[in-house]
Amino acid sequence: MSMPSLKTRERLSEVRYEIRGELARRARELEAQGRTLVKLNIGNPGAFGFRAPEHLQRAIADRIANTDPYTHQQGLPVAREAIADFHRKRGTPNASPERVFVGNGVSELIDLSLRALLNPGDEVLLPSPDYPLWSAATILNDGRPVYYRCLPENGFLPDPDEIAKLVSPRTRAIVLINPNNPTGASYPRELLERIVAIAAKHHLLLMSDEIYDEILYDDATFQPLAPLAGDLPCLSFGGLSKVHRACGWRVGWAVLSGDPLASGDFHHAMDLLGALRLCANVPGQFAIEQALHGVDTIRPLTAPGGRLHATRQALIDCCAGSEHLSLVAPQGALYGFPAVVGDAAEGFDDHAFALEMLEHEDVLIVPGSSFNVPFRNHFRVTLLPEAPVLREVFARIERVLGRRAETAAKRRAAVA
Repeated sequence: MSMPSLKTRERLSEVRYEIRGELARRARELEAQGRTLVKLNIGNPGAFGFRAPEHLQRAIADRIANTDPYTHQQGLPVAREAIADFHRKRGTPNASPERVFVGNGVSELIDLSLRALLNPGDEVLLPSPDYPLWSAATILNDGRPVYYRCLPENGFLPDPDEIAKLVSPRTRAIVLINPNNPTGASYPRELLERIVAIAAKHHLLLMSDEIYDEILYDDATFQPLAPLAGDLPCLSFGGLSKVHRACGWRVGWAVLSGDPLASGDFHHAMDLLGALRLCANVPGQFAIEQALHGVDTIRPLTAPGGRLHATRQALIDCCAGSEHLSLVAPQGALYGFPAVVGDAAEGFDDHAFALEMLEHEDVLIVPGSSFNVPFRNHFRVTLLPEAPVLREVFARIERVLGRRAETAAKRRAAVA
C-alpha cells in the first residue's frame, strides 16, 4: 500500500522563482544528455569567469584561524564598524555598528526583516517588475504583496502618485530595488524624495535593496535612500555578491537608520531572529572592511573598455539592430530586460519562448512575467558573459523571433 503524499505549506503554491525554477531544471536535464548551454538566467559572476578580488581573498585567508567560533548574531564587530563607517560617509543618519545586521547574503536578511515586520494580512508595496524573492518572502511571512508599476514607457521608473494611491491601513512598508533588478533602472533623487514623503505621511518602513549600488554605466549615478529618509526608519541592504563578485561567500548586510526610538521594537525583533539562526558565515565577514574601504575593483569593469560595459553595449546594439526587440538601456546592475515587439509579439508567451530558446537554441533566459509584471512580452538576460557570447545569443534569439514574425505575417495575409 502506498503512503499518502506528504502535505506542504499551502502558501508555497503562491510562490514563484523561475530564475531557478522549471526551466533551470530542464536545463540540467539537457546538460546531463551532453548538451552545451549558454545559461543567462542568473547573476552569478563566478559562473562566468569572474573572481572575487584578491585583496578580499587574502583578508579571509589571513584570519581563517579566527573563524571557528560563532560570532555575535548581528555580525563581527569589525565588520559592522566597517559597514557603519561606509554608511556614515554616505550621509546615513544614526549609522552605528549596533544597527547593522550581517546575514548569509541579502536574501536571508530580506526574509528576516519581513518576518520581523509583518502580521498576517499586512501589505508590502513592491515594484513591478520586482526581484521575485521579495514577493516570495512577503507571502511566506503571511503578508500580501501590492505592486506599483514601473513601466517601460517611463524608463521603468515608478509613479509616486500611484504608490500613494496604493497605501492602505494594512500597508507596512515600501520596497525599492535600486539599481533595479531586472530592468537596470537607477532612481533619481527627486523621485526618491517623493517616495520618502509618502512613507513619512503614512509612517511606513522604507526597505531599499541596494545590492547593485556601485554597478553603474556611462553617466548614471546612484542615490542612496537612507540620507533622504532622515529620521524615518529605513533599512538599506548591501553585500559582497555583485559589486565584489563573491556570491558563494554569502555575505550581506542591512543597516537600520532613522530615529532609534521609532524603530526600537523592530531592531529587537531583527536581533531575536538573528540569534535564532546563531550567526552568519564568519569567514566571509573578514572581507567586508577591505571590500568597502579598499581598492575599487568594479569601476574598471563598468567603465568604457571594461568587460561589463562591453557586454551591455552588445545588448544595446543587438536590440537596436532588431525589428523584433525594444530595450530600455540598463543604467546599472547586471541585466537587460528587452521587450518583444511587432509581428513577433503577436500571440507571444514569454514562458513558451524561453522554453523554445532552451530546447532548440541551447540558451537559458528568464521569462519576464517571472518578475511579477502583468505583461508577457519581456525576458531577462544577464550581462555577465563576454560580449561575443551575448551577440551570439541574440543571433539565436533573432532567428526564433524572425520565424515567429514570418508566421504571423503569413497568417494575416491568409485572412486578408
